Amino acid sequence: MTDPSRRQGRFLGELPLLAGPPVLWLTVFFLVPVAMVMAFSFVESYRHGVSDFQFTLEHYRQALDPVYPRVLWRSIVYSAVSTAFTLLLAFPAACYIAFSPPRRQKWLLFLVFLPLWVNLLVRLYSFIVILSAGGLLNRVLQALSLTREPVQLLNTPFAVLLGFVYGNLPYMIPPIYTALERMNPALLEASMDLGAGRGTTFRRIVLPQSAAGVAAGVTLCFIPTLGSFLIPDILGGPESLMIGNLITSQFQQGRNWPFGSALSSLLVLLVMLGICLYLRGFDPTAPREGAKE
Repeated sequence: MTDPSRRQGRFLGELPLLAGPPVLWLTVFFLVPVAMVMAFSFVESYRHGVSDFQFTLEHYRQALDPVYPRVLWRSIVYSAVSTAFTLLLAFPAACYIAFSPPRRQKWLLFLVFLPLWVNLLVRLYSFIVILSAGGLLNRVLQALSLTREPVQLLNTPFAVLLGFVYGNLPYMIPPIYTALERMNPALLEASMDLGAGRGTTFRRIVLPQSAAGVAAGVTLCFIPTLGSFLIPDILGGPESLMIGNLITSQFQQGRNWPFGSALSSLLVLLVMLGICLYLRGFDPTAPREGAKE
């Protein structure tokens, strides 16, 4: 029989080899592009593919103009509100899936991931049909005599938040489901047998057991939403401009790569700061009492 310490030493010796491909992937496709963007943010000008490579902090000073912090704040608010609504919808769905029979769980998870089979752009254009003045939602409202005239739904903050919630649901449900599925069902039975009501059981057992899944789902939804530009561009209007749209316009229409790089660098630093604070206050790898062995 092989000595356990020898097996462990062999595994630790192979660990650098196993970690090589993902480290190489992250270096080439994440660290190098981020480093290039940050380097461009200190370049004085970049026109027609030619840069003078003169160091300057002017783009960061320009980014502190009151207009841009307001756009960033709007992006944070939209991301937080849409993530909160996504969580409110995803949590009951995840609970239902986790407490369903195993055979039904597979089909319900299949339905959760089914929208991802269709490109997001196609799904967003379907929202134009639904939310337009002569669209399905306005027709339903008029048929129910709730409104006499078509309501402006498209190109509004409501449409943007609706698009975010719809797009984020498939990323919020699975982490919460995974956390709840690992929970020991005997805890629920013991809580009810000891006289705790449904509300107390949910608050004292279900919520703590789902904390890691909720944290993962919030992270998966909030961060991509913060830098999103496609949904506000298609469903929103001028008052729904987000930091992602602003960065995209600087790279495409404005051709001001250094300023766009400065905005991108500030956004990356803001996200990294938020992740560091999250990791400092919450350890997702910590074992949870009552989890399945």
